[in-house]
Amino acid sequence: MHDPPRILAVDDTPENLEILRMRLEANGYEVVTAADGEEGLAMVRSLKPDLILLDIMMPKLDGISVVRTLKADVSLRSIPVILVTAKADTRDVVEGLDAGGDDYLTKPFEHRALVARVRSMLRQKALYDTVESQTRLLEDQAAQLAAWNRSLEQTVAEQVTEIERMGRLRRFLPAQVADLVVAAGNGDALLQSHRREVTVVFCDLRGFTAFAETAEPEEVMMVLGEYHSCLGEQIVRHEGTLERFVGDGIVVVFNDPLPCADHTERAVSMAAAMRDAIDEHSERWRKRDYLLGFGIGIARGHATIGRIGFDQRADYAVIGTV
Repeated sequence: MHDPPRILAVDDTPENLEILRMRLEANGYEVVTAADGEEGLAMVRSLKPDLILLDIMMPKLDGISVVRTLKADVSLRSIPVILVTAKADTRDVVEGLDAGGDDYLTKPFEHRALVARVRSMLRQKALYDTVESQTRLLEDQAAQLAAWNRSLEQTVAEQVTEIERMGRLRRFLPAQVADLVVAAGNGDALLQSHRREVTVVFCDLRGFTAFAETAEPEEVMMVLGEYHSCLGEQIVRHEGTLERFVGDGIVVVFNDPLPCADHTERAVSMAAAMRDAIDEHSERWRKRDYLLGFGIGIARGHATIGRIGFDQRADYAVIGTV
């Protein structure tokens, strides 16, 4: 809506246009005029009035044809049209309303009736504009929400990918080392095949094979659980990389995938801590008549290191004569 509301009066009689102008301007409206249907259509397209007062009987293009043209145009069809006729015959009025006219006045019209019809149509136009504005706002908000959803979906997908990558790394590395690898942004590259000097710690339970052959499976699983839990705590504490564990055999690597200058010292420190930690369990096992000892070895040298396996299952492997 314009402020003040803009009204287009279309009539081929100058006197009628002047009367309309005077009466409507006296009520605070902006009034523009056109002398025939073709000029009226051109002014509608250029000025976008809030209301049209349209004479039915005009040369060149009559009012009913103008209404049909307006209502066929998506950008103009919301402008209300009051048809003006001098005929008592209602057929023109009915045809005009069927074509899309919103109301009508019969000439000569009474001043208060004119103003009342104009106000009524402008209220409808204001309501329509409000609905259109709210609709556009909702559409914009829906589009923005859709964009946010797409962004959220992408973020979630990236986070899921990161979680999966973190999960792969945590199969091989202690949590703090996995965090460092992920933060470096090149975790997958770090697990590609490469050659490096490492210090490797080998652990096992002496007498475990004989014990496993004679003990109940539940006892074997209990011992392994205690054993793995005890040594696993030391592996994490010393930031070693668990290369593998098979039964009682455990292999821990230092200096890969993240390098550390004191890898041999760390390996020795972890081995000593493992020996001390396992003593408590060894005493408890002896009381159960489990003849189990603890063996540990340390080696330093070059090895080829990387990921082995296939898409659904991969392991971190150290291969060489270390």
